[in-house]
Amino acid sequence: MTVFFLLFARVAWADHTIHVAIDHAPPFSEIDSQGESQGLIIDIVSELLKDAHPDYKIKPVPCPFSRCVRMLAQGQVDVMGGLIKTNRREQTMAFVQPPYMVLSSSFVFYANKNSDIEVNNFDELHGKRIAVMRGGAYYKEFDEDKTLNRVQVNSEHVAFDLLLKGRVDLVLSVEETAEVAMRTLNQPFEQLKKVNYRHTNNIYGHMAFSQRFAKTPLAIKLQRKMIKLAKSGQLNKLVAPYQLPAIPSALIKE
Repeated sequence: MTVFFLLFARVAWADHTIHVAIDHAPPFSEIDSQGESQGLIIDIVSELLKDAHPDYKIKPVPCPFSRCVRMLAQGQVDVMGGLIKTNRREQTMAFVQPPYMVLSSSFVFYANKNSDIEVNNFDELHGKRIAVMRGGAYYKEFDEDKTLNRVQVNSEHVAFDLLLKGRVDLVLSVEETAEVAMRTLNQPFEQLKKVNYRHTNNIYGHMAFSQRFAKTPLAIKLQRKMIKLAKSGQLNKLVAPYQLPAIPSALIKE
């Protein structure tokens, strides 16, 4: 299977096609009932290809988040967006600079408003059923604690549904993006509460290339173009419609 996909990837580049993994995570990326995809990472790759590489076409590959990550790591797709950089992920994929999702936000634990669940510190997470994105990365203390009871799901939409049905106790998510997503999906945010404990940090979402694609002349040019887009302010214009803040100049480096 792996050999087939690697051969497929070589043919795809020769055919001027870039395969972009897309998970359903409104408003940043969406897959409609017909399987058609759209979103910020498509907008960014399209802008990177414009002018210098108009002969290349983008082929979105819809997939659940965890499968998208796995396909990128295995070289079955070329590009994915919105990934938090971790040491483990850097072993299997190449992160593009600068990050285009820059959030001064918190990792927040949501509970059902009608529950008596309280969490005031990290230790009180133990014994709770915590819904997390399958294949997701959060923060060091949480990611490295193997004693926590994680319930892995394919989307935040499913996670919050499980919470409202009482099948999990908590949902872990990025505060800023979760609340935008819930409004987009018309989920009943008013039925949730945030527990006291949270982890606040700068959260950076990157575009990443498969390791094989990252070594190609095209990928090297796209990385350089990404920096130029950021320096010119064009990248800020691309992320603005998605209610994302401008990229700090300190993160824009050659």
